[in-house]
Amino acid sequence: MPYLNIVEVESALENLATAYPGLAQLVDLPETSVENRTIHALKIGAPAPFPKDAVVMLGGVHAREWGSCEILVHLAADLLEAHQNGTGLGYGGATYTAAQVSGLLQRLDLVLLPLVNPDGRLYSQTVQPMWRKNRNPAYGGGNPAPGCTGVDLNRNYDFLFDFTTAFSPAADVTHMSTNPCDPMVYAGPHAFSEPETRNVRWLLDQYPRTGWLIDVHSYSEDMLYNWGDDDNQSDNPRMNFQNATFDHRRGVANDLDYAEYIDKGDVDNEVLLAERFCQGVASVRGIVYTPKTGFNLYPTSGTSDDYAFARHFVDPQKGRVLGFTVEWGTEFHPKWADMEKIILDVDAGLVAFCLATA
Repeated sequence: MPYLNIVEVESALENLATAYPGLAQLVDLPETSVENRTIHALKIGAPAPFPKDAVVMLGGVHAREWGSCEILVHLAADLLEAHQNGTGLGYGGATYTAAQVSGLLQRLDLVLLPLVNPDGRLYSQTVQPMWRKNRNPAYGGGNPAPGCTGVDLNRNYDFLFDFTTAFSPAADVTHMSTNPCDPMVYAGPHAFSEPETRNVRWLLDQYPRTGWLIDVHSYSEDMLYNWGDDDNQSDNPRMNFQNATFDHRRGVANDLDYAEYIDKGDVDNEVLLAERFCQGVASVRGIVYTPKTGFNLYPTSGTSDDYAFARHFVDPQKGRVLGFTVEWGTEFHPKWADMEKIILDVDAGLVAFCLATA
């Protein structure tokens, strides 16, 4: 089976919802893409007599990262089939019992959005394979250059969006841009300017018992956790992303000027879950993924994982959502035979992650 096109991703979700009506539900997202395509998520979980926590998983945010959609579609299909048939799951050397699969879906709802950015994926698969952004033409001022279309959706969330103010002049801000003609990392004119990121925000609001968000990307064989703007610290709550006193001081590693506050219990939980994911991956065929903060990859602002975690700081009435980003593989378009192996690796890691949330 080759990589799925955008029609096939949608069909896969619809078919799973039809095939497993007691376990899977197609979720209509409120906004179409920039090019007016309908976007769906899939909620899977067994009926329960109590409110259930949820894990939200995103894929297909960056158009050129083709395998992320397939990872989530296969995960849904595997869990649904195993639960319905009363069997376990096997991914190479990783095995999960029928009781583990059943318990996972009885305890958790998984809300999977495999294709956040359908317009970009179509463009990447048919025109420009390395295309990363969405396809919004609104901000380039009529410039016909190809790079003047689109927004990097994983810079468009409401977390330190104004990085030119938030970050130190000494910080590496090459992975963020205010230039609409930046071909890779233009953040957009303001946070949530794009319908695709507003759909993700809606999902988090729609499922207020969400405790974890995982955004599936490539590549680097890492499992990233909060924060992405600076080193972590758990000693000074005043030193946090909302405090303008620390503007122009963020984003420099190992300095004494700033580090982002995170509760010790939260960071311990994040490290545990990231390590469990990596252990699950390694158990398939020995591939080693590294758990680390997003900042230890490179400084970022406006990302999904940091936005999800930041929500409860900004509004204490919102639930605490621990944020993670998977960076699978070592290239954007592996040969399909290699991608099939990566799917097994990452899905084994995601199952291990979900089991560890207990």
